[in-house]
Amino acid sequence: MNTGTIRSIVLAASLASAGWLAATTSTLAQEVTLRLHQFLPAQANVPAHVLDPWADKVESESGGRIKIERYPAMQLGGTPPQLIDQAQDGTVDIVWTLPGSTPGRFPSTEVFELPFMMTSAEATSRAYWDLFESHMKDGEFKDLQILAAWVHGPGVIHSRTPVEKMTDLQGMKVRAPTRVITALVSELGGTPVGMPIPAVTESLSKGVIDGAVTPWEVVPSLKVQELVSNHTEFGGDHALYTTTFVLAMNKAKYDSLPDDLKKVIDANSGQDVSALFGKTQEHYDAPGRELAVARKNNIITLSAEQVDEWKAAAEPVIANWVKEADGKGIKGQALLDEARALIDKYTAK
Repeated sequence: MNTGTIRSIVLAASLASAGWLAATTSTLAQEVTLRLHQFLPAQANVPAHVLDPWADKVESESGGRIKIERYPAMQLGGTPPQLIDQAQDGTVDIVWTLPGSTPGRFPSTEVFELPFMMTSAEATSRAYWDLFESHMKDGEFKDLQILAAWVHGPGVIHSRTPVEKMTDLQGMKVRAPTRVITALVSELGGTPVGMPIPAVTESLSKGVIDGAVTPWEVVPSLKVQELVSNHTEFGGDHALYTTTFVLAMNKAKYDSLPDDLKKVIDANSGQDVSALFGKTQEHYDAPGRELAVARKNNIITLSAEQVDEWKAAAEPVIANWVKEADGKGIKGQALLDEARALIDKYTAK
């Protein structure tokens, strides 16, 4: 073999090695940009205290290789009920949304929205994740990568006129977030008006609705305490209602990540993350309530004994849900029993 041939072989080998090293370095330094889309203003509690800290943590733990762009208040277009489709079809990469915004599509999640199910948001969120893993992950949510599943703190009735008895709801137009809670408002005597949370401020100010059911934590961003002067809380161990949320990622986008970046996402997903999100959201109920106190609004807290009457009136909502679930091929009573047992389990810890 002559000298020229040897030099050619060495040069080819060097080029191949350099190419391999460049490709390897490129892979290791790969940058991924994920777009997170959601429906509330950036300063609202969930974006500010749940989603932003989560996104910051993912970016940090990826060594800056993952960048999460945050788009609040539907800045990328569409309406809140369209968020789940945006994640599924890849219009965006990650969304925070309510499964209940698309009625009938994720029926198993509704079990946690049934009246007087929730104890604390942290315990109920742990139960929700468990049930998601065992009943929903490979069924209703099979086309999405669910990163977290949680609920908010106790639901409260915010109204123009006081609500102390169920009869006070008669003829009152009350905003409700999901199908189950709409059924609950109707069963209790109110006239439910379904609408996403961002529409509440304008609807109250224009008299389209007379009240709304929301947790305390969202009150400041909607200025509810300025638009109504009555707030009805429910005493006892279980809340009037809660709403389910998911942080959902486009499945193809997740699958396209290199294994080490998948691990970063996985480390910031699951039951503990879901429980933290629920706990954090409920934590911000107190500052929201304090704004109403500062305005000297009328805060009505029903005793456990008074709440018993509401519980009895709400029973048909639960029975109807079980029947409907059975009709959809879901064993409604079994799912309800399992959800209650899980909530009890995590509440006792």
